[in-house]
Amino acid sequence: MDKSIADLRKDYTLQDLNEKEIDQNPFIQFKFWFNQSVAAQLPEPNAMTLATCTPDGKPSARMVLLKDFDERGFVLFTNYNSQKGQEISTNPHAALVFWWAELERQVRIVGTVEKISAEQSDGYFEVRPPYSRLGAWASNQSEVIPNREFLETKLEEFQRKYENQEVPRPPHWGGFRVIPQEIEFWQGRTSRLHDRLLYTRLDDGGWKIERLSP
Repeated sequence: MDKSIADLRKDYTLQDLNEKEIDQNPFIQFKFWFNQSVAAQLPEPNAMTLATCTPDGKPSARMVLLKDFDERGFVLFTNYNSQKGQEISTNPHAALVFWWAELERQVRIVGTVEKISAEQSDGYFEVRPPYSRLGAWASNQSEVIPNREFLETKLEEFQRKYENQEVPRPPHWGGFRVIPQEIEFWQGRTSRLHDRLLYTRLDDGGWKIERLSP
């Protein structure tokens, strides 16, 4: 007999998270955790959930890849005409979630969103694999298409168009930066009494750190 979903559970026991050991700068703390996830050889440690919302409050979420971060924010790339691109354009707020299961850790980020510069988008596009660059032209992301063959035919068209030449970045493709107002670090603990430390950006650019009840 299949095990009941209600009976699926895990007790988290690996580590703790306390105020004395974290960095006062959330970006440094994130880098420390991110580097640990890479060192642990987790599958796609830069995978994150991106949640966006329409102006009238309809939410949507999907998995995307983090491609850069610094103290300005967290950068991802997409088709600006996609569902997420349009939602960001009309309601420039978003949330990110990283889940590193093997380390029993989660990071939640909430903030505003801005486009990065065309030069930055060009720079990343140029280092993408050739088929990924062609795919950015072939896919009208989030639009309904009749079948798989339709997409493959479009890819072949762009292969012929850009044969033996550099594939330029489409004007509808580029990067967004999520500028955090809140960053929460979550460490799983036994008995569901998890550690949750929340950084909130202050008006002077500093950060307030508070412990949240699990």
